[in-house]
Amino acid sequence: MNKVILGAICGLVFGVVDVLIMIPLKYENNRKRTEAMGAAFLERFMIGFLIPNVGLGIHPALTGLLLGAGLSLPSAIITRAYAPIIGVGMAGSVIIGFIVKAVAS
Repeated sequence: MNKVILGAICGLVFGVVDVLIMIPLKYENNRKRTEAMGAAFLERFMIGFLIPNVGLGIHPALTGLLLGAGLSLPSAIITRAYAPIIGVGMAGSVIIGFIVKAVAS
């Protein structure tokens, strides 16, 4: 499969899953809810998109782990919600890495 298409699919799925996880959370108002969900979707979309398209010469799951942790860290620092943001970012990224390995084989 084309890496760009695989990245777009992985990014869309990861973004939607992350937004679904955020639905039960409480927010100050609807504007902050929309902003938080939009930012989370874009961050997760880019992580999912980049994993198949970045060639570090290591297993894609390790590439996912590095990208997931590194790209989730700024949001975690800003929100001070380290465990859920970095945890979901790393878990989803590793899963995407294994998917990339399976599809590329």
